[in-house]
Amino acid sequence: MNQKDFFNVDWTKIPEPKLDVNLNHLNNFKISDIELNSTDNKIVNISKLKEISVIYIYPMTGVPGKALPEGWDEIPGARGCTPQSCTFRDNFSKLKELGVKNIFGLSTQNTEYQKELADRLHLPYPILSDEKLEFAKKLNLPLFKVEGMDLIKRITLILKDNEIVKYFYPIFPPTKNVEDVVEYLKK
Repeated sequence: MNQKDFFNVDWTKIPEPKLDVNLNHLNNFKISDIELNSTDNKIVNISKLKEISVIYIYPMTGVPGKALPEGWDEIPGARGCTPQSCTFRDNFSKLKELGVKNIFGLSTQNTEYQKELADRLHLPYPILSDEKLEFAKKLNLPLFKVEGMDLIKRITLILKDNEIVKYFYPIFPPTKNVEDVVEYLKK
């Protein structure tokens, strides 16, 4: 799969994720002490974040020249991690203007794997690694398994300090997610 294939997706041919779990427990959820490695070589303690933060969580990104897991496009909500990251990158300034202090991507891949994506896409924000699923378990986030990997379903959180004030789930298509975040922040 070449780089262009990551972006030229006919979303009408990709199965849309359904609202398959109740995530109301995330409303006003206060995130307790948790530290995650980031692609900017720092350890981020999410409970210590101040002001408005956006964390978009995605299953996994592909690497050019390496096949995605078999049947990836048939898994509802799996496809679109790279395009989603690019839409957050392309709207970085707008999000900052709307008062967002911190923007993070988050997946279960290790930091070295994620650094390839951050460098290739020139992301102006870090990606966090929840390789041990500590964050996912603490927040009771929905998971799915593919080729022996536990992956987090796509969800975006908006935090005020360490409290979740809004979540987006399910997200489809992933390229529209940043628009929903922007609309929420404008209110």
